[in-house]
Amino acid sequence: MDEVMSKSPSHCARTYGSDGDPDPFQWDTREDCEVRQILDRVADKWSLLVIALLDRRRLRFTELKREIDGVSQRMLTVTLRQLERDGLVKRTVHPVVPPRVDYELTPLGRTLHVTIRSLVTWTEQHQNEIAAAREEYDAKERAAAAAALV
Repeated sequence: MDEVMSKSPSHCARTYGSDGDPDPFQWDTREDCEVRQILDRVADKWSLLVIALLDRRRLRFTELKREIDGVSQRMLTVTLRQLERDGLVKRTVHPVVPPRVDYELTPLGRTLHVTIRSLVTWTEQHQNEIAAAREEYDAKERAAAAAALV
């Protein structure tokens, strides 16, 4: 089997709830599940940042790299290629010297941005609760580690 075929996603098996009916809010957890592969891609931290930055604007590769703290050139290249392959980002090469390449969201990518914006809004609304939960958890872990030393 060639490399392209081995990377092609397969359709997921139907997931059923305890009542035996199909559960529309679950997906197959197998690695070759198409839904899982798409979620892995769009939920990747670099993909989320690229999609957020391309909201209603075109950016060049260097502009994206400058805006995304910590991303390597290679990782940004891989991320952009994957997003382009999935139909979420459009790459336009302008015939000038030196070559100029712009990236922008496709209509499909813009629909995903709406969902990402909802996730960011939820995170902003609940960040203090999450920080408090983390502090509580870490305090319990420190206390357990200290008790184990006694």
